[in-house]
Amino acid sequence: MDKPFAITLDPGSSLANHTGSWRTMKPVYLDRLPPCNAGCPAGENIQGWLFHAESGDYEKAWRVLTLDNPLPAIMGRVCYHPCEGACNRGFLDSAVGINSVERFLGDEAIRRGWKFEAPAAPSGKKVLIVGAGPSGLSAAYHLARLGHKVEIHEAGPLSGGMMRFGIPKYRLPREVLDAEVARILDLGVKLKLDTKVANIGESMRAGDFDATFLAVGAHIGKRAFIPAGDAAHIVDAVSVLRSMEDEDKPLLGRHVVVYGGGNTAIDVARTAKRLGATDSIIVYRRTRKKMPAHDFEVEEALQEGIMIKWLSTIKYADVHNLTLEKMQLDDNGFPQPTGEFESIEADSLVLALGQDVDLSLLDGVSDLEIKDGVVQVDDNMMTGHPGIFAGGDMVPSERTVTTGVGHGKKAARHIDAWLRGKPYESTATHEAATFDMLNPWYYSDAPKTMRPMLDAIRRQTSFDEVQGGLSETNALFEARRCLSCGNCFECDNCYGVCPDNAVIKLGPGKRFLFNYDYCKGCGICFAECPCGAIKMVAEDI
Repeated sequence: MDKPFAITLDPGSSLANHTGSWRTMKPVYLDRLPPCNAGCPAGENIQGWLFHAESGDYEKAWRVLTLDNPLPAIMGRVCYHPCEGACNRGFLDSAVGINSVERFLGDEAIRRGWKFEAPAAPSGKKVLIVGAGPSGLSAAYHLARLGHKVEIHEAGPLSGGMMRFGIPKYRLPREVLDAEVARILDLGVKLKLDTKVANIGESMRAGDFDATFLAVGAHIGKRAFIPAGDAAHIVDAVSVLRSMEDEDKPLLGRHVVVYGGGNTAIDVARTAKRLGATDSIIVYRRTRKKMPAHDFEVEEALQEGIMIKWLSTIKYADVHNLTLEKMQLDDNGFPQPTGEFESIEADSLVLALGQDVDLSLLDGVSDLEIKDGVVQVDDNMMTGHPGIFAGGDMVPSERTVTTGVGHGKKAARHIDAWLRGKPYESTATHEAATFDMLNPWYYSDAPKTMRPMLDAIRRQTSFDEVQGGLSETNALFEARRCLSCGNCFECDNCYGVCPDNAVIKLGPGKRFLFNYDYCKGCGICFAECPCGAIKMVAEDI
């Protein structure tokens, strides 16, 4: 009788050899922490929602995303996407366009009218939130979903905080901001505008609140002493950007100079250009390499005709001109005066030197520690006074929308635990998924999809949105560029390469299992796993 050249053995059949006892090492499946997730200040499960996006289930992707962040359409426009800087695909060709897919999902939710799921059963607890910026809105959203009654007191006439009064419309259209705020309020969150909290203790007692989250933004522009003539027009950047929300736009003149080097300086200079300034010039004391503004924003400003005076400082401001002094960097990188001066035309001087927070509402509150103009909090986001939590611009941290959203989520979880009288239990930590754990040759080349940009000429005279969004086709393609670092995506490699048929396939969405009775620990599955979701460990003796 003829014999076949090869026989495929079924796991568990009488023909298979029980080789498991020979092992010194064995493979195990594990879930590692993707670098994108680890790099997100808002703590999003980025790989989780990309998984659903790449299958075309956009609503499921949006719902996974909004478990952590209720403002995806906003964040898809204003976040500086540190997740992409951490993306392992950047070592292969270019990072996955996480931010662009997030914006697509956020815009799709607005277009289709997706709503958040109903909150949990009422807890009977009431929480006051001071400030309707990104941190306050995030905390309100998470607390409402946990069943608490939430009330936001906002000193301004509109919600959004610095997202509205500090980010120009060409970066964040107001209809997008309003739509995502409205969805949070639909959860039953009460918003009281034009309600300044003068004393937090009195406000808590008057409203019978059980806890409070302080999320006051940095709305006070810093000043610097610059010798000036009586008629010199000097304003701060925050005031300029805030006045853009009024019917009467700021009158800055034809020649505008902005003093500073951060993102706010870039925003004001670009805004002045759109308001009709012939010359919009940024004066900065250091070099471009030292400039704190993000490089892509600097590049966009230069494309729009913004001029930048590097290594310069302002010595004197007069009615229609400024006196600048050229600087040079010393051996430690600090700017030093050179004694060389020049004069430039200037109808207005805008100071963009940073912002401070108004902390007067904390006067008289015991056990609070304020240092360097911000409130000190513990790991639970609580101040030294029980029941008073703080986040966003009010605490020591990076001042971005993404960080504020992350603070709001973290504070909400700890406020919930504090109100329920039990500590918050965070999820288990995972080993990081690094590029050296991957088999990149399994992945095909796929260049990053770039978002469309408004023509530079049109940008100079219009507040239309500068950066466009991805189409569904492009968003799907971009989501599918994800390498699924550290987490099994059921490619079947381990199942196909195992010489002992020791890998059991559990079915779609259920991944695999090792049958250690037949696994001899050869490590082929570990070596051939594309995404690093298998680890070899010492066998228990």
